[in-house]
Amino acid sequence: MAVKIRLARRGRKKAAIYDIVVADARSPRDGKFIEKLGTYNPNTNPASIDFSEEKAFQWLMNGAQPTDTVKAMLSYRGILYKKHLQIGVVKGAISQETADARFEEWKKEKDAKIESKRTTLGSEKDAKRKAALDAETKVKEARAEAIRQREAAKLAPEPTAEAEEAPEAPAAEGESTEEQA
Repeated sequence: MAVKIRLARRGRKKAAIYDIVVADARSPRDGKFIEKLGTYNPNTNPASIDFSEEKAFQWLMNGAQPTDTVKAMLSYRGILYKKHLQIGVVKGAISQETADARFEEWKKEKDAKIESKRTTLGSEKDAKRKAALDAETKVKEARAEAIRQREAAKLAPEPTAEAEEAPEAPAAEGESTEEQA
């Protein structure tokens, strides 16, 4: 019996969530499976991958073949690297302690990268939200100022016709200022 580690779809239309399952290769995608290892949600950023790493490692060591998508997830989480190290231990190339130390070092670096991506995405989102709020506040203040000016124009007294006339013409040459007074 050929055993595969693959995805089984569930969730509603256009919002799929997948179960990571171990199943017979001949069974249908959403059909009978041997064991459920975890879940995969591609709708989040970064995608949420939650599964039992020990069971996945055990199934890989027993010969289960992952599909391409699941293989990428196992590689992302370090299970394939752990399998690679374990094969080196079985062959006698490295000791178990060395393999464990290498895997833990790799895992710490990977977790740091994932966390930095999450914080970067979160801070970018906060910055965009703050910029949008500032722009909205500017528009709101401009509208309020325009309303104030309109209200002030309505309340101001209308200028009289005499005030609109041109000011007196300047004195002509030769005329003294005393004559004008």
